[in-house]
Amino acid sequence: MPEPILTLENAGLRQGGNWLFRHLDLTIDARDRLALIGRNGVGKTTLLKLIEGSLELDEGRRAVSPALQLVRLEQEPAMTGYTTLGDFARAGSAAPADHQLDAIASRLGVNLEALAATASGGERRRAGLVRALASEPDLLLLDEPTNHLDIGAIEWLESWVERYRGAFVTISHDRAFLTRLTRNCLWLDRGMLRRAEVGFVGFEAWSDRVAAEEAKTASRLDARLKQEEHWLLRGVTARRSRNEGRLAKLIELRATRKAMTTGDAVARLATSADDTKTKVLIDASHVTKQFGDRTILADLSLRVRHKDRIGIIGPNGAGKSTLIKLLLGQIEPDGGEIKRAKALNPTIIDQRRQRLDAADGTPRTVRDVLADGGEWLEVNGVRKHVVGYLKDFLFDPGVLDAPVDSFSGGERSRLLLAREFATPSNLLVLDEPTNDLDMETLDLLEEVLDDYAGTVLLVSHDRAFLDRVVTMVVALDGEGNSETIVGGWSDWAEARKARASEARSDRKPQNRNPNTAVTPKRAPAKLSYNEARALAELPATMDTLTAAIARHEATLADPALYTRDPKRFANVMAELEKVRTDLASAEERWLELAEKQAALES
Repeated sequence: MPEPILTLENAGLRQGGNWLFRHLDLTIDARDRLALIGRNGVGKTTLLKLIEGSLELDEGRRAVSPALQLVRLEQEPAMTGYTTLGDFARAGSAAPADHQLDAIASRLGVNLEALAATASGGERRRAGLVRALASEPDLLLLDEPTNHLDIGAIEWLESWVERYRGAFVTISHDRAFLTRLTRNCLWLDRGMLRRAEVGFVGFEAWSDRVAAEEAKTASRLDARLKQEEHWLLRGVTARRSRNEGRLAKLIELRATRKAMTTGDAVARLATSADDTKTKVLIDASHVTKQFGDRTILADLSLRVRHKDRIGIIGPNGAGKSTLIKLLLGQIEPDGGEIKRAKALNPTIIDQRRQRLDAADGTPRTVRDVLADGGEWLEVNGVRKHVVGYLKDFLFDPGVLDAPVDSFSGGERSRLLLAREFATPSNLLVLDEPTNDLDMETLDLLEEVLDDYAGTVLLVSHDRAFLDRVVTMVVALDGEGNSETIVGGWSDWAEARKARASEARSDRKPQNRNPNTAVTPKRAPAKLSYNEARALAELPATMDTLTAAIARHEATLADPALYTRDPKRFANVMAELEKVRTDLASAEERWLELAEKQAALES
């Protein structure tokens, strides 16, 4: 068994007059790839600081292996005393070599010569990531590493971490990132830390099993918390039914959108008729926009319709925010035309959370933010008590009169969502809404967006979130070009891959007889017998595989198994990996067939 490189034994830390952690034990081995998961405000970032040693324990012991090199990526790197971002990245006795810094900075889009004092929060975060990766430590502590990265940079980061030989612990809201990279999970919940020898892909099944066992114990002990109020009670079956229902609805919306789309990928319907019925909220036709000599948008046409869920993607600086401002009328195009429905009533989620602060700078409470200091608020025409509305957004009612500035970044994001979703609107604009959110809030956000009666414009680099929410993707390449694809991020990525493959094929010499006619293949009008049968049988197969994963994870959750029976431990691990692969294949096949059936029926 490998020697641990870092341990926390019986660790305790006070926060105010209470214990944030107590009797906490943690062991990190040299090749661990750990996802640290927990609700906003439970102390995930604080735990990373304890692991780093920058925060002292109030009780217990921290032990590290000799000469351990450890680096933590901070959410908000301190730049005081540094002239440029490069000065910050090169600081310290173990500063990375310049060529390493420059190579990583170029892949992450960081200008190391930029002044630290005027750099944005995103630029500082990326500079911190450059510094952390270039150091190539034995242990990396990553706090939301994908925040402020575009999709290309995230994919490069994933490839880098896959090649990385050390251990890492990461806090992240990015499901795709966690699924691809992690092999172990740490679950921080109410001051307790649990570990499972499964990656993030198996976390939900494992955590549901733990929650169900706790609920049974709580019931037997007549616990004070009622079972239906316990935030952990999220059954596998209930979630699967909810997600499959939401997915089926999303597929239907995508099929409807595709049916309205012509060959040039833009729906061109009668504006006047639709506008009077407010079915078309925004109609952009041949829009161009330049800043100086740089073309941001060249000949973009887009029709935003009622109940659309449109994801806007592209590299940092490609013009995503510019497109939003153009569509909303905050800036004017250089060419083309943008028409807006008279009834357009947008709500914009402020990523900087400024709307949580009072105009005069005085501290505000949760009650102030949600109900202007009162007891009631109106949500979609329905009068709700502020306590009940708080529960809807996963807040403990006890925080009603707590000052907002005492909240973590994720809690403030969740509170902002609660405030804005209570505001009447028919267009919701969200700019990177998943940053700093925990998994439970991400699930909640998906459900709220699913229930929202209006249209959604969403700027995001979160691939899994885009796949689960949007009906259409608008992709900007940063050189003025744009592309519209019906579907989610994966559909756009698949189309991009197909185009690249086609381009390679076009470059190859063709041996075809020019006199030979090519007969185009006709697409079937319905699913084949085998496809229809697979579509019907796959849900039961997925349930069986999920149950098998839960059984294997329950076995591996025994901390003494490896020592007692290492051969069985290895066999169970191998079987678990196989079943997880089978489940991923089954889910991918089911989604493919469901989308194909929806397209054929549309």
